[in-house]
Parts: sequence; C-alpha cells; structure tokens
Amino acid sequence: MTMDDTAATARKLKGKGGAGQEAPAADPAPTGGRPDAKAGGSRGAKNGREREERSGMRPESPEFGHPSPIEPPDSYSTESLDRATKAHLARFTLGISPFGLASTYYSWWLHLMGSPGKQAQLVEKAARKIARLMIHSAQTMREPDSAPCIEPLPHDHRFDDAGWRNWPYNMIYQSFLLTQQWWYNATNDIDGLSKQEERVVSFVTRQILDMLSPANFPWTNPEVARLTAEQGGRNLVRGFQNFVEDWERAISGKLPVGAEDYVPGRDVAVAEGKVVFRSRLIELIQYAPKTDKVKAEPILITPAWIMKYYILDLSPHNSLVKYLVGQGFTVFMISWRNPTAEDRDLGMDDYLQAVEDALDAVTAIVPDRKVHGVGYCLGGTLLTIKAAQMARDGDDRLKTLTLLATQTDFERPGELQLFVSESEVSFLEDMMWDQGYLDTKQMAGAFQLLRSKDLIWSQYIHEYLLGRRQEMFDLMAWNADATRMPYRMHSEYLRHIYLNNELAEGHYKVGSAPVALSDISVPVFCVSTTSDHVAPWHSVYQLHLLADTDITFVLTNGGHNAGIISEPGHDGREYQIRTTTRGARFRSPDAWRAEAERHEGSWWPELTDWLTAQSSGEDAPPRLGLTRGPYAAQADAPGTYVFQR
Repeated sequence: MTMDDTAATARKLKGKGGAGQEAPAADPAPTGGRPDAKAGGSRGAKNGREREERSGMRPESPEFGHPSPIEPPDSYSTESLDRATKAHLARFTLGISPFGLASTYYSWWLHLMGSPGKQAQLVEKAARKIARLMIHSAQTMREPDSAPCIEPLPHDHRFDDAGWRNWPYNMIYQSFLLTQQWWYNATNDIDGLSKQEERVVSFVTRQILDMLSPANFPWTNPEVARLTAEQGGRNLVRGFQNFVEDWERAISGKLPVGAEDYVPGRDVAVAEGKVVFRSRLIELIQYAPKTDKVKAEPILITPAWIMKYYILDLSPHNSLVKYLVGQGFTVFMISWRNPTAEDRDLGMDDYLQAVEDALDAVTAIVPDRKVHGVGYCLGGTLLTIKAAQMARDGDDRLKTLTLLATQTDFERPGELQLFVSESEVSFLEDMMWDQGYLDTKQMAGAFQLLRSKDLIWSQYIHEYLLGRRQEMFDLMAWNADATRMPYRMHSEYLRHIYLNNELAEGHYKVGSAPVALSDISVPVFCVSTTSDHVAPWHSVYQLHLLADTDITFVLTNGGHNAGIISEPGHDGREYQIRTTTRGARFRSPDAWRAEAERHEGSWWPELTDWLTAQSSGEDAPPRLGLTRGPYAAQADAPGTYVFQR
C-alpha cells in the first residue's frame, strides 16, 4: 500500500466516523509505587477536596471563584461597546480586521529580529540586487537593447508597454521588481513563523508594493506620460471625470457605468420560464421545454447565494440553462432573495430547508422521478451538505450530483483563507451584528484584493490615468450585481464550514446529527478551473478523498466564473476529464492531471452526455407548475427576487 493509499483511507474513515465514534479511554497515569495507590489515592484526593471546600481553602483561579454577594454582575454594555466600535471601524476597512494583520506583522517582525542569519542573508541579497542593477545600468549605456536583469512574472502585464525599455523607465521598473523580489524573500522562510502567518505577511506586503508600483503614477509610467504629452493632459481630465462618476455611483448604491445595458429579463436571464414556487428565501424557476421529448429526470440548479442566480443564464449565446433545455432536459433553478436586516437570524439550516423546499416542488411537478442536482460555488457546497444529509436519512430522491467550482474541503482553500481567521471572523461578526448582514461592497473588497493588479490597479490606470473606459460586458455586469448575506448564516458558514472545516472532518451537524460526505453514493460530475482564485482546483479535487462514489472530474482553463461559462464555440477553451470509480486507488491532483485526457473546446457537451447516460429514458415535457396550490405557475422568469437591490 502506498502512502497515497494510506492517506486516502485515513481521510475516508475520518469522514465516515469522525463525529460519531469515540476514542478508547486512555490508560490512567501511574500514581506511585504502592499497589493500592490507585484506589487509596483516589479516595484521599476526594476527601482532600471535601475538606478544602468545607474550609473555603480550595485553590481556584480568580475568574472562577465564587462571586461576592456585594459585587454586581458584569454588565453587557461593555461587550456591546466593543462590538459597536469594531463594527464602525469595519466600515472603513471594508470588513478586513486590522488587529489580526497587526498581530501577524508583529509576530513576523519579532521572529525576524530573532534570526540574525536571516538578517545577514537579506543584507547579502540586497547588496547583490543593487550590484545587478548597477551592472545592468552600465550595460544599457553601451547596448540599449540588452536583456533586463529581471523579468516580470508571466501573469504580470504592468510593464508590457515598449516605453518601459527606454531610460529612465527601464531602471525604474527593474528596481521595483528587484525590490518586490527582496520583500518576498524577507517575508518567507522565517524560522518559527507558521506558513499561514508567512502567507498573510507576504500577501499584504505584495498589496502594499502593488499600490506603490511605478505603473500607478503618471510621471513614472511611460505610456501615461506619452499619452499626456500627446493629448495635452486631456486623458487626465477624462480620467478625473470617470473617477467622479464612479464615486457618485458608489456612494449612491448604483451599478457601475454600462451595467444598465444588461437588465435581467431583457438582456440577460432571458430563458423562458415561470416561477413555480416562492418562499421567504427563494423563487423556484421552471424553464419552458424546447424539445418534443425530455430526459425523464429533471435538473435542479442551486446557485451561490452570494450573487444573483443568472450567472448560469447569462446572455442567450452563453446561457447554460438554455443549452441544457436545448439538449432535452427539464431545468429548475433557485433564485435567492436578497436578505435585509430583518433576515439577520436566518441560518444555514434555513438555507438547507430552502433546498429541501425546492426539491419538494420539483418532485411534485415531475412526480415519480429522481432529480439531477447541480450546484455552483457556495450553492454546490450547500447542495453537497444536503446530499449527505439525504443519504444519512435514507432519502433517495437524488439521481446524480454535479458540482461546479465547488469546495467541500477547506483545509487548503487558497489565498481567500488569508481573510478567514479567528480575528477576521470575529471582526466580521461584529460588523454583521450591527447591521444584520454582510454588505455586497464589504464582500467585494476581499475578492478584489486577491487579484488587485487586474481588478483594482489595472482599472485605475486605464480609466483614470489613460482616460479610457473599459467596455462593460455581461459577466462584468453580473459580477457587480451581488447579494447580501444574513448575519447568522454567514457567521455559521465561516466558522463551521470554512474556519473549522467541519464538513470535511465529519463534524458538521444537520439537525441533531453530523453528516458524512462518504455517505453520498450517487455519481458525481465535478468541474474545476485552472485559474480559480476562490476555489482552487487542488482544493476542489479533495472531494476524491471524501466521497465514496464514482467521480468524473473535469479541469478546464479559465477563472472561477469564466471557466464555467464555457459555451461551445468559445475560442481558446480546453479541458481534461477522467472518471475515478468507487474503490479505485487515490491519485494525487498532479498525477491525475498528467493522466487525464485533454480535449479542445467546451466541457458542456461532456456534462450533457454524462447526464444523458445517467438518465432512465425520455418522457413528454411536464407542464410549467401545477394547476393549483403552492406549485402553481406564477410570474414569468426571471421572477422578482432578482431585481432586489
């Protein structure tokens, strides 16, 4: 048995019994040399404790001592003051805790000060880099086209303009890259500092350096300087106008410029259908059939509640819903309500109940048929929890499970974990306690920092320094159309699912008992993307260690959203696919990637072929909703919840 096999077996056993089995009791520690020490010692200790209690001499920590009859109990106003103070501070920090960052930086500094060898190494590296830069400067005086002494990373396009190859800009950007490299060395491989702390310090330092990049200033960016000279500064005037317009829209709660061209029901989310069920949390949309016959089992899609549902029904040419309906599937989609402060006490159980309500509606409209469950992002995590609970309770209504960019194991969730620590979660809880929910702008800050060069500084340069508006498109407009998250639900999700990883460990409770992903026996189709900064594919792949069933895993190029919206005919798309059968030996993610077949084009046909193979035949299309009752057809798609701001 290989080490990978041993790890896989251990993880699966952990998932199956992690919460339900008790460890054997430890042997009592020896108490001395006398044969009767155990019994006599126990009785003696008991008598001693009784004497101490009678005399009032029993040693206790002051905080656990008996309260004085004349001392008033603690006032909760002090705790409320703390929470209110942090809640107001969070509005200025976009929900990012300064206390956790400060303590991590202090720990880094303290460990660095205690490492004279590391300090000497950094001094040596600084001297080398200065020497390299000076040598390169002398070379460029003789040979202006000489190769730079350091190249940007492949994904760094800030210095692509030809002007960066001319003096003095070549020295400016070369010195910046060398400085950036030095700081990476200074924040990594510090003796005594945990890897998590190193990643946090390195990440935050990189954000500071990105802010100070020479590309961000008109006098050190050759492209901006050249355009300013050519246009007499008109680009900066346009950029200032763009800034004022964006600021006015931001403070008034309006969507970005151009988003008005992508209205749900008119430009996006245009697939025909009816709302067939409505509750406090969801509207359930059933889409109109487009074929004479449909697959016997319907599809229920659970999207993420952090954004509006229509990422999977975007424009007509890239709508997954439209594609599935066109392939002969009956499709239902959950549209989440945008919570307000009144919904602060809605929890994870309420969201699981919403999936249960949707499943009840689907099986009532299409009776005597199982359901293909499809989940996207957080919706996939929720659907997986529901599937595990159904398996635990003997509910066999699911036919298959399809997960799109979905994590179930949060042990290695990527750079997003830098924003999820005890300090950060407590800070967010204080903010949500004050306002009743997590606002969309407060969520966007963390996601933008993950790709600050692309989502913050690139936009800043193009729109405010070059004066060029970035053209709006459907995916960008959807990305700006976020939803809030209730206080209780988001706190429970962050603590139980993300911070404590209880779902993967087999400790997450639904009802009174935990659920185990190893109970899921239906076939799984799992899709991940190579450039996903929210759900990294190595983390998504960990499902192979948790679910004891057949898993067809697809790895496609693209990001968290763009890789999923991968319609046939989309240029530059490719994917790998491989099925791991139940009981097969575990393959590491990199070994899987080396062995999986590579294909050009969209992975969508693979999904429909797989669903067709799992279906039991074809039927006549069901009607939209029932004739009466809670599942009667109501408003036209996209419903009403999608318009809530």
